[in-house]
Amino acid sequence: MKINKKMQDAFNAQIKEELYASHLYLQMAFWFSKEGWNGFAGWMGKQSHEEKEHAMDMAKFLVDRGGEVLLTDIPSVQTSWDSPTDVFKDAMAHEEHVSAQIEKLANVADEVKDRAAANFCAKYVDEQVEEEKTMRDILTLFEHSGGAGLALIDHIVGEGRK
Repeated sequence: MKINKKMQDAFNAQIKEELYASHLYLQMAFWFSKEGWNGFAGWMGKQSHEEKEHAMDMAKFLVDRGGEVLLTDIPSVQTSWDSPTDVFKDAMAHEEHVSAQIEKLANVADEVKDRAAANFCAKYVDEQVEEEKTMRDILTLFEHSGGAGLALIDHIVGEGRK
């Protein structure tokens, strides 16, 4: 079944969101690297790659359904922060934004009664719960350390334990 135009437009909007997230996390990785936070830099680099994979997955789904992927300009991202905590606060806010956008995408699938798109969106709804929890867990580590344990947190995050 060919994808509905409204559903196609919603997927194209989400692909743009995923690519923006990839750029944002890549910029965060570069900032961390410049500041000497190698664990955080590596972790954010992986997040960037994951967001690009999401965009590619959504694009493939769209094409597989007979739709057209329309890439548009991606807005510039912030380029510097005052502290690692500020970076992760911004990352948390962005994950909350992405969760809202995924919810909108899933709502369009429900509205146009596209079961395949709804099933596809479900994995991203679930993933956003995990992504927000991960960001909250890292921010909780920052909060509990009072700033004194940032080097340890950098190591823990870099090792992929969060």
